[in-house]
Amino acid sequence: MNYDVIVIGSGPGGYVAAIRASQLGLKTAVVEKESLGGICLNWGCIPTKALLKSAQVFEYLNHAADYGVTVEGGDVNFEAVVKRSRGVADGMSKGVQFLMKKNKIDVLTGFGLLKGKGTVEVKAANGTAQTYTAKHIILATGGRSRELPNIKQDYKKVIGYRQAMVLPKKPKSMIVVGSGAIGIEFAYFYNSIGTAVTVVEYLDNIVPLEDEEVSKTLGRILKKSGINILTGSTVESVDSSGDLCKVSVKTATGTEVLEAEIVLSAVGISTNIEGIGLEEAGVKTDKGKVLVDDFYKTNVEGVYAIGDIVKGQALAHVASAEGIICVEKIAGHNPEPLNYNNIPGCTYCSPEIASVGYTEKAAKEAGYEIKVGKFPFSASGKASAAGAKEGFVKLIFDAKYGEILGAHMLGHNVTEMIAEIVTARKLEATGHEIIKSVHPHPTMSEAVMEAAAEAYGECIHL
Repeated sequence: MNYDVIVIGSGPGGYVAAIRASQLGLKTAVVEKESLGGICLNWGCIPTKALLKSAQVFEYLNHAADYGVTVEGGDVNFEAVVKRSRGVADGMSKGVQFLMKKNKIDVLTGFGLLKGKGTVEVKAANGTAQTYTAKHIILATGGRSRELPNIKQDYKKVIGYRQAMVLPKKPKSMIVVGSGAIGIEFAYFYNSIGTAVTVVEYLDNIVPLEDEEVSKTLGRILKKSGINILTGSTVESVDSSGDLCKVSVKTATGTEVLEAEIVLSAVGISTNIEGIGLEEAGVKTDKGKVLVDDFYKTNVEGVYAIGDIVKGQALAHVASAEGIICVEKIAGHNPEPLNYNNIPGCTYCSPEIASVGYTEKAAKEAGYEIKVGKFPFSASGKASAAGAKEGFVKLIFDAKYGEILGAHMLGHNVTEMIAEIVTARKLEATGHEIIKSVHPHPTMSEAVMEAAAEAYGECIHL
């Protein structure tokens, strides 16, 4: 056989799986039809954070006087902002190219599909095809912007996240359909640089997977910043034939027609499992997901799947963890199955959201008797000094054993703080162990210790 492992797809699941496989002594190749790094690195996680950083810098300029600094004449050069974002993504993609060479991983350029037992066909852009064989084939083909029949994307006026990153000019107005992480991040970005933004959410709260208290507080903050938010609302149709898109939205009070230059559909993702040979190979799927065991093996010997195309959260760090577990099992190691209830989720609007584990509602529904501790950043010295007093840290504990059931953070840089709780939960730490772990002062992370203390009636600074 040509290889021990062939990975189809080079996103954060695929390229990480390939590197770990090579580290374990397996002869490895990666198949990629576009750019190394996949959607996350080229059209998702990384370039969006570059856009958001530009928005944050602009916000700092607008509020410089709050810090005793005088700045005159600040404005957004939208084309330069987009160019910087693309440059960051290109640099990271080149970094993955370097990692492939460093780890002696062959990059097979083209569209990969299963062709019989242990065989992968790679079709180049010019139509030529080459066949390769491997003992183990890992599918890591990821996802794409989900398209609803009533919000057909024309990629110019009605767009997905990919087009939202490279619009030719800053739109005067935008309607964002869906308020998950993607929708809220773009809503924040465009609102910050001067676009009039409306968010339409089908459910009763924005960022609906988050703890309800986080969702409602962020909603108030975003409304205060000028974003129009319509919850409990449905987009019935989009007419993009005129200069402005006319969007028919059904709300609790009736149907209204909104107008905007751009409609961004951010209603989730669809998995890329079509046309890759699953049916021919006999690989079982269900509701758009490939069925796998705890170590990502499909029902077909020698075929595995990771990332957005399998169960679990469609997040880059989840795909990376799955890829590592998958190849370690292939190599004969004994990895632990991934605990999907200890996966951190992050949304990079301002203020940021970070969470892990049970929400308060979910913990109660699971039958736990709980203790809840909450510490507002308005009581944090570091947050006050930074001018970032919005938000809070909320921790949920099992009242009987002190287990950390969940953490929910809203505030400045909380995406950098959540890993403490992920690690603590992994180590089965208790609330009192967090309280007795000395946190540095002054820091934002002190709020974690204070929230734990508040749950047990020991908080000093409230």
